[in-house]
Amino acid sequence: MIQTDITEHLPTGFAPQSKVWIYQASRMFLIGEALQLEPMLQNFLSQWNSHGEPVKGFANLFFGQFLIFIADETQTHVGGCSTDTSVQLVKQIQQKFSVEMLNRQILAFIVKDKIETLPLAQLNYALDNHFITENTLYFNNTVLTLEELKNRWIIPLKESWLATKLK
Repeated sequence: MIQTDITEHLPTGFAPQSKVWIYQASRMFLIGEALQLEPMLQNFLSQWNSHGEPVKGFANLFFGQFLIFIADETQTHVGGCSTDTSVQLVKQIQQKFSVEMLNRQILAFIVKDKIETLPLAQLNYALDNHFITENTLYFNNTVLTLEELKNRWIIPLKESWLATKLK
């Protein structure tokens, strides 16, 4: 069974309003790839600055498929340029591992204890054919804060922005 409570894997000492960015990979990273990814993330975090000030940041791979960045802005505001540097890293990861990470039209669900992805265009088909239901757990990658990540990232489809698509 997939453990959906990720709290123990999140950093402590970060403000609840810390900014969050979630990048969902088109596939699960292989173990060897995840091991190569870790030093890339640590190197990025050690150099992550905003207006010359270091960013109190966190980055990690969750469920082998979701790259999550967190920035605590209580001391340093993360501006557009520093956000762009994280996007550049994501683009490097895409290229290095031949994986798509910026396609927001791909949805992720927990189906039969596995993470399954589905193009947004096929959502109604999946609902009509009972591959997913309103109670299927959905990865709501639109969360913006650490508090939302803890409480609103993995939620039933009916509680997400996709609820309007339900009949």
